[in-house]
Amino acid sequence: QVSPEQVILSHSPLRLFSQFHHKCMLVAGQGPVEENAQNLGFKHVVTIEALRKAYPLLDMVDQSRRPKELPPPTTGFPTIEGVILFGEPVRWETSLQLIIDVLLSNGNPGAELQDIPYPHLPVLACNMDLLWMAEAKMPRFGHGTFLLCLENIYKKVTGRELKYEALIGKPSTVTYRYAEYLIKQQAEKQGWTAPIRRLYAVGDNPMSDVYGANLYNNYLKSAHQNQVQAGVKRSPQAASPQGSEDHLELWKDCNNSVESCESILVCTGVYRHNTDVPSNTEECTMETVFHGHRDFCFDPSLVEASYIVQDVNDAVQLAFKKENWS
Repeated sequence: QVSPEQVILSHSPLRLFSQFHHKCMLVAGQGPVEENAQNLGFKHVVTIEALRKAYPLLDMVDQSRRPKELPPPTTGFPTIEGVILFGEPVRWETSLQLIIDVLLSNGNPGAELQDIPYPHLPVLACNMDLLWMAEAKMPRFGHGTFLLCLENIYKKVTGRELKYEALIGKPSTVTYRYAEYLIKQQAEKQGWTAPIRRLYAVGDNPMSDVYGANLYNNYLKSAHQNQVQAGVKRSPQAASPQGSEDHLELWKDCNNSVESCESILVCTGVYRHNTDVPSNTEECTMETVFHGHRDFCFDPSLVEASYIVQDVNDAVQLAFKKENWS
């Protein structure tokens, strides 16, 4: 039996960003993004489609969707106060155009462009994977690819960097901290009194799964050495993209019993190992092209897994063996 509170999606830590829950937020992605935002605590959300309907002159790439007649002026539409990027949308040109419009207009995309505001409105982005593995022989574009487009368009138009209030999902330390918090809650519910010392993170993507686990492992080491309060030595990849760490009670409430986070790489997804699994993970040739997000600087050591196994079952069995449960 798996209960919802045992599952973390890329956007789950948004529950902690209560300072935005009462603001009018533009949400982008696909699926029930409005419902998802409301379930996370956001009270006032606007979808890309609702924004497009309110301002039909904004979406002009697809000629078949351009209005045939000049629409009346839009009235009563709320000022947008922030942007949530849940995942890759279906019509990229529409989402890219309207999100840029909102950022350039300070939340009033129907207004005539004056001075471009900077810093721009808060942007919270979930799921940074550049690529993901499906049935195709080669990996497919992920939300990280959409973010790459958005960042480059914003910089090309304004000459300035798009900045995130928070980047959530792997490899953000916020996500791993939130996972640790939920794991401890589950342990308490099951009456497990022994402190949790080790976490095991299993994934198929060295650039997100392994990178994030190792980044969090570094955070845990630093925390135990009392060198920092949050992040990894306040380095750019650990501090700035996590955004609102200072606002999160989670960072204060979660005690520091966990000492390490072990990364286990499986060969059934993005990462494919062509030969037998090496006994020494250092023998594995790592990718030289960094597929991680712009705000996470490349460190070759962070994409080296603690262990490489064939599949998730092997990973679980390895954890059992390491914990003397097998």
